Order: sequence, then C-alpha cells, then structure tokens
Amino acid sequence: MTKEEKVIVIQEIKELLQDAKAVYVADLEGLNASQTSDFRRQAFKNNIQLRVVKNTLLQKAMEQVESVDYSEMFETFKGNSALMIAETANAPAKLIQNFRKNAERPALKAAYLQETFYIGDNQLSTLANIKSREEMIGEIIGLLQSPIRNVLSALQNKSETLEAPAEETESTEAPEASAE
Repeated sequence: MTKEEKVIVIQEIKELLQDAKAVYVADLEGLNASQTSDFRRQAFKNNIQLRVVKNTLLQKAMEQVESVDYSEMFETFKGNSALMIAETANAPAKLIQNFRKNAERPALKAAYLQETFYIGDNQLSTLANIKSREEMIGEIIGLLQSPIRNVLSALQNKSETLEAPAEETESTEAPEASAE
C-alpha cells in the first residue's frame, strides 16, 4: 500500500469515526472465508458498517478525531481488527453474540459508545444488554402512560361509586314523596 493510499484510508476511517454513535473493534481472526462473508452480510442487514483495517491506520485515524480520545482502545490493536460502526448502540454486540452461537469468533476487542469505553471480550454481554434509543423511548412512554391509566381508572371507578349511591338515594326518596 502506497503512502497516498494509506492517507486516503486514514481519512475515510476518520470520517466514519467523526459521526459514529457506536464504535466497536472486533477480532475476526480464525474465521474462514465463508464465515467472514456471512458475518459481513449479517452486519450489512443490521445497518452496521464493517471494515477490516490495519491497526496502525486505525490508530492514526482515531488520533486525528478531535471529539473523542480513543487512546484507551489502542492497547487492544493486535492481530486482525475489524472496525464496526453502527447507529444502534447494541447492534454490533448482538451480532457478535448471535454469530458466536455457531463459531468461536469473532471476539470483541473494544467498544466506545455513550461516552464510555468497554475493553475486552468479557464486556460483550454488557454491551448486548444495553437498550437502544428506541427501546428506551418505548419504556419511558410506557412508564408515563401507566400513571395516566391509573388516574383515569381511579376517576372512572370513583364516578361509578358516586353514581350508585345517588341512584339509591333517589329510589329511597321516591316512596317518601308519594306518602305525602
């Protein structure tokens, strides 16, 4: 790879990282060609950008990103590295987890999302359990609707209990009125 090509690759990676909401670095070593191809297909289906990169180029691109200091991830850049960029925070972790049901790899090297670094493959289940923005919004809406339903239910029950004694009073007053 020529120096000009390296500069272009670094710039492309930097542009990917600038707007990234979730950045994962995985180790695809040990996957054969068909497994790697299948992993790439699944990543594409889940709207995850996957790019196998050289560690030095990835590190140089990360050093050029001004908004985030990725230096905590650099120690994991050994061997084969695949950069995974996603809009949904837990999508790459779920993809890796699902793929590992049939194979030992890929392994998570590091991840950066929601202003937090996750280093090591032991963080995979934690990352997979992080709720996406849409899931959190759905839960919040559900929580907000619950008290409103309770209030409406209580008001309906209260109005029904108030109507029942009123009907009883009317029926007991009617015989007295006819007696006069």
